[in-house]
Amino acid sequence: MTDKFSFSLAATDGQARTGHISTPKGEIRTPAFMPVGTAATVKAMLPDHVRATGADIVLGNTYHLMLRPTAERVAKLGGLHQFMNWPRPILTDSGGFQVMSLSKLRKLTEEGVSFQSHIDGSKHMLTPERSIEVQCLLGSDIQMQLDECPAIPIAHEDARNSMLLSARWAERSKQAFENLSKPGQALFGIVQGANYEDLRRESLDRLMEIDFPGYSVGGLAVGEGREEMFRVLDFTTPHMPQTKPRYLMGVGKPADIVGAVARGIDMFDCVAPTRSGRHGQAWTKTGPINIKNAKFADDPTPLDPESDCPASRDYSKAYIHHLFRAGEYLAPMLLTWHNLQYYQDLMSEIRDAISAGQFNEFVSKFKDDTGEELV
Repeated sequence: MTDKFSFSLAATDGQARTGHISTPKGEIRTPAFMPVGTAATVKAMLPDHVRATGADIVLGNTYHLMLRPTAERVAKLGGLHQFMNWPRPILTDSGGFQVMSLSKLRKLTEEGVSFQSHIDGSKHMLTPERSIEVQCLLGSDIQMQLDECPAIPIAHEDARNSMLLSARWAERSKQAFENLSKPGQALFGIVQGANYEDLRRESLDRLMEIDFPGYSVGGLAVGEGREEMFRVLDFTTPHMPQTKPRYLMGVGKPADIVGAVARGIDMFDCVAPTRSGRHGQAWTKTGPINIKNAKFADDPTPLDPESDCPASRDYSKAYIHHLFRAGEYLAPMLLTWHNLQYYQDLMSEIRDAISAGQFNEFVSKFKDDTGEELV
């Protein structure tokens, strides 16, 4: 255990990297996938089962938790780790993306974003300072600056104005963090600039001047497509600091992760495995399947007979198919558990391949097994 936040590289293979993030709450092996626990829970999962899949860290959401049950209440109850029975590292996002996408009647100014709750219509103001205050009340180990996440496509001038606003908010976020944070916590800056190379470089330069212990690539996975996302990473990640972790926010599907690791990314989060699990989609070594399809009604085989995960190994596809057809709660629980195990196994295989200097071979096998084309 450590009382500081630090990052160390263990091996590289091309641009792909593997290493460790150390925090007071534990170590995070990278590349890392963070299950999304939006409202202080990874949906349909017990915390012990999340940990058993191999997850070192989970993600919580500032917007949702500040509205319900409120950050102040969580703080009084001992902080987010104790509240959700997850004693290991937690990353919280800033809430900015959810304000832009979920809230009613929002208004963006230099000060921040005023909005109405999507829950009850109550009025709130999210500023860089308030976002950090909420995250510190929650007690998360890795926190994010407040930023604006514009949609792609966007005109260059509008994208630059948005990027500059995020850069100014980054300075205010860091100042608030220095005033409110505890030893061992870390604040990441977020690189913006839409899909413009000059704006991404300018954003990164401004953030590095402020100096953060980690850097995130924001504003992707918003509908621009995999090829465009990889193109942006191709001209962004090579300029990011080698000695600090790189986090690609909101990504992604397995092929997105493999391609982004190849471009130097260390951290990921996405609702894909849990959302898919609730709707009948299982991720497998040969690609996704829809367990609700009639062809699985008589399939006695498990999702993965070689897995250590009970959900993957001990229940037949026919049984899980039946559970979905019958509307049983166990259906999304089992499939979510399986999907999270698949994701963590994928990350473990990626780390092992990089350590062995065999990442290109891993990518080739992944493409052959899944049929995915990585651009």
